[in-house]
Amino acid sequence: MGKFPLMIVPIALYNLIAFGLLFTHGQTLAAPWLHLPMPVGQGQWIVSVSDLVILVGLCCLFLEVLKSTNTSDSSILNHVLGMLVLILAIVEFLLLPAFATSAFFLLVVMCGLDVLAGFIVTTVGARKDIGM
Repeated sequence: MGKFPLMIVPIALYNLIAFGLLFTHGQTLAAPWLHLPMPVGQGQWIVSVSDLVILVGLCCLFLEVLKSTNTSDSSILNHVLGMLVLILAIVEFLLLPAFATSAFFLLVVMCGLDVLAGFIVTTVGARKDIGM
């Protein structure tokens, strides 16, 4: 599990929904998924499918940052695979109309933060290991 980049999960989930392979009954990413009444006034919190995908992305990013503290050989492979996920997400964002959304842009930013945090934490850990 240490070699598997978790940020592929929200990217794959977004792909499945955007290409119509998940929620085949016509539900899109912008469609409301959940309606929750708010305790004050007549307000209602409407959670869309894309909000749910972003929440999954945030949870995966948190776990990836925790995993990045490991400085083993498998963490280097994880960083490389995470970079490939980032490149794939950037290409999808730039070239496919279904991915030119704010929600997917936030997922791309999360992938970038994952790669950046992984390399920074690994570099700082390596410096401490060699006593710099």
